[in-house]
Amino acid sequence: MRTTLLFNDGWLFAPEPLQDFVPDDRFTPITLPHTNHLLPHHNFNDSEYQFISTYRKRFSLPEARAGRRVFLDFEGAMIAATVSINGHTFPEHKGGYTPFSLDITDHLNDYGHNLLSVRLDSTERADIPPCGGLIDYLTFGGIYRDVHLRYVESVHIEDVFVKGHGLMYNDERAEIVVTVRNHTDQVQSVAVVGALAFWRDEMGLLDVPPRDTARISLWSDLREFPNKGKLLWSLDAPNLHTFDIRLFAQVGLNSPDEQQYDAVQARTGFRDAHFGEDGFYLNGEKIALMGLNRHQTFPYIGQAAPPRLQKRDADIIKYELGCNIVRTSHYPQSRHFLDRCDEIGLLVFEEIPGWQHIGDVEWQRLSLRDVRAMIERDRNRPSIVLWGVRINESFDDGDFYTATNALARELDPTRQTSGVRFWQQSEFLEDVFGFNDFSDAVMEPENTPHLVTEFNGHMFPTKTWDHEERQIEHAMRHARIQDQQLGMWNVTGAIGWCAFDYNTHRDFGSGDRVCYHGVMDMFRLPKWAAAVYASQVPPSRKIIMEAATMWTIGDRSAGGNDPLTVLTNCDSVEMYIGEQKQGRFAADRVTFPNLPYPPVIIANPMIWGQRYEDLHLYGYIGDERVIEEHIALDGVPHHLEIGADDATINADGADMTRVWFKITDAYGNRLPYAITPITLTHTGPGELIGDNPFPLVGGQAAVYVKAGHESGTVTVTASAARLETVAVTIEIE
Repeated sequence: MRTTLLFNDGWLFAPEPLQDFVPDDRFTPITLPHTNHLLPHHNFNDSEYQFISTYRKRFSLPEARAGRRVFLDFEGAMIAATVSINGHTFPEHKGGYTPFSLDITDHLNDYGHNLLSVRLDSTERADIPPCGGLIDYLTFGGIYRDVHLRYVESVHIEDVFVKGHGLMYNDERAEIVVTVRNHTDQVQSVAVVGALAFWRDEMGLLDVPPRDTARISLWSDLREFPNKGKLLWSLDAPNLHTFDIRLFAQVGLNSPDEQQYDAVQARTGFRDAHFGEDGFYLNGEKIALMGLNRHQTFPYIGQAAPPRLQKRDADIIKYELGCNIVRTSHYPQSRHFLDRCDEIGLLVFEEIPGWQHIGDVEWQRLSLRDVRAMIERDRNRPSIVLWGVRINESFDDGDFYTATNALARELDPTRQTSGVRFWQQSEFLEDVFGFNDFSDAVMEPENTPHLVTEFNGHMFPTKTWDHEERQIEHAMRHARIQDQQLGMWNVTGAIGWCAFDYNTHRDFGSGDRVCYHGVMDMFRLPKWAAAVYASQVPPSRKIIMEAATMWTIGDRSAGGNDPLTVLTNCDSVEMYIGEQKQGRFAADRVTFPNLPYPPVIIANPMIWGQRYEDLHLYGYIGDERVIEEHIALDGVPHHLEIGADDATINADGADMTRVWFKITDAYGNRLPYAITPITLTHTGPGELIGDNPFPLVGGQAAVYVKAGHESGTVTVTASAARLETVAVTIEIE
C-alpha cells in the first residue's frame, strides 16, 4: 500500500557547490521550505540569491520498502536541480515553478544509510523559463516548497482527474479518469473502484501493459446525492467533496480480489464555469469579476513561505480585499495557496512561467512541459477557471501557442484557456482574450470574451509614504477602472496590478528595487487603494469606511483637503470638524454609477486658512449609524502598536506568523510620516526574521516569527523613542 511522508526535516545546506565526500560540518542544518539567502526587504543585489548551492540529507528508510517503489517528490526547487542518491545522479531538472518526481528505488540502501544530495543552480539561466530576457520579479533561490518520500506498489494509481468542473449545474454527473501505472514486466489486470466519500461505489476493470500506463473512466451519477443543496461549489458556498479511489488485483469479472494495491483521495468541487461574450457565469449565474494579481514572494524569505503564510494570502485577497478572483502572475503558485482558494471560494486564473520573452526550441519544450505539469497538478481544483497558456506580454508565435492551447485542451477539456497580451490586435488562439490595459481606462474590446488581466501597476506606483494626492489618485485609478469595466457588457472582469508590492530587478521598480504597484505593501498591510476593493463587499458581510486623508493643511498642492474622499460601503457619511457638523454626504453614484458601493466625495471640507480640528466621520446605512472614524489634527505619534496574525504556530521547524507594528495617532490611525527606528527583541524558542532595528518608513511594517522544533512561548517586544514599549506573545506547540 501507499505511504507518503513529508520529507522536510533533517536537511543540511551549504551556499556553494560541494561534493559528497565533503564533511557535514561545512553545512548548516535547515528545514524545508528554505530560501538560500535571507534578504532585507529592499536594497539588495540580485546576485545575493543567484548562486549554486548544495542541499544534503542523510537518512534511513522510515519504513520497510516491502517490494514497493520509492519516489522523491519535489514541489519546487529554484531553478535547476541535479539530484543524487548514493552516488547515482539523475539528469538535471530545469525549472522552479512546477513539481517533479524521481524514482529512487534502484539506488536505495534498504536497511542502511542513504545520502541524498541536491546541487541547486539558482542563477537565472537563459535556457530555463521564465528567464532568457528581463523579468519583472525575482526567482529567489532554494528548495522553497515541500519534498515528500512516497512508497507505492509496482502497480499503482498515477493520476486521478475528476471531470466535474465543466459539470452543468443541472446535469449532475462526474467522470473520474484514473491513470494506472505498471512497473512490472507482465500485463496486470486490475479493478479500479471509485466512490464519493460516504456515497456510491463505481467499479471498472482494466488491463495495464507492462512498463506502461492505462486509463479508465468511472462515472459517478450524483442525481440522487443526499444534501443536494451542498453539492455545488460557489463563491459563497465552496462545497468540496472527496473521492476515494482504490486499486485491486482483478480476479474474475465481477469482484476485486482482497489484495489491494493502492488507495488515493481526490478532493474536488462541482461547478460550471464559463466565460461568454457578455460576462462570466458560475453555475448559470452571471458574476461580475473584480480581482488582483498576486506574486507569491514575501519579504526576507522570498518564495520559501510555509503553508500558513500561503493560505493567509488567499484569506487577505478574499476577506480583507473583497476580491472574487486572483491571477497567479506569472507562474503556478503554491498548492497551499490554491488549497485555500478552493476552501474559501476564490476564483483563480493560473498561468505558466514567463514574462515577455519566448526562448529557443528547447526553452519552448520546457514551457510545454510546464503547461502539462501545471494542469496535471491542479485540474481537480474548482477554484481554477482559466489556464494561462501564453507567456505574459510576449509577441505572437502561432506555432508555439497553437501547441500550448492544444495541450491544455487535451489535458483538461473542461476549462477555457487564456493568454495575457498588451495589444488588442494580437493573434487570438485562446478561448478568452486576456488583455493588459494600461490606458488608464478600459478600451473597447476587439475580441471577446475579453478579460482585463492587468491595469494601473507600473503606470502609477505608490508608496505608503507618498504625498496625499498621489495616494488618493492611486486609489481612484482602481475605482475608476473597476467602475468602468462593470458598466461594459462585453468585458468579463478586471484584475488589477497588483495585490502586494514586490521585490524586483534593478531594471524595474523604485531605486530600492521594489515595485510599489500593490494596493498593499509587501508586508500585506494596506494602502488607501486597498479600501477601494474592501468597500465593494456588502455591508451585511463587513462594514468598511476609510478616509483617504492625512488631515493636514499642507500635503496637497495649494493646501487643504478638497475634496475629501471616503472609501466606504455605507450609503452616506456624516462629517464633523471638531464639534461642528459639516453635513451628511451621500455616495457618489454620478461619478461611479457601476460600483456596488461608490466612495463618498466631500467638496471643500477644509481649505487653506481655516482653523483645523480633529476630523470625525460617521457612516450610515439608511438612517442607522453603523461605523465611525476619527483622525487627530496634531498628527503626533501617540502609540506604538504591535500584533501577530496567529496566537499559536507549530513546532515543525518551518512554520511562521507575521508580526506587524505601526505608529499611530491618538485614534489609532497609521502615521505615514512617522519615520523612526523600531527596536525589536524576542525571548523564547522562535527565530525573529526581519530587519532589526527596523527603519520604519510609512508608519507600518512587519517581521516574522519562525518556529523551531522546540515548544514554548515567544514574546516579541517593540520599542521606539518617546513611545511606550509594546509586546505580543505567540505559543509554539
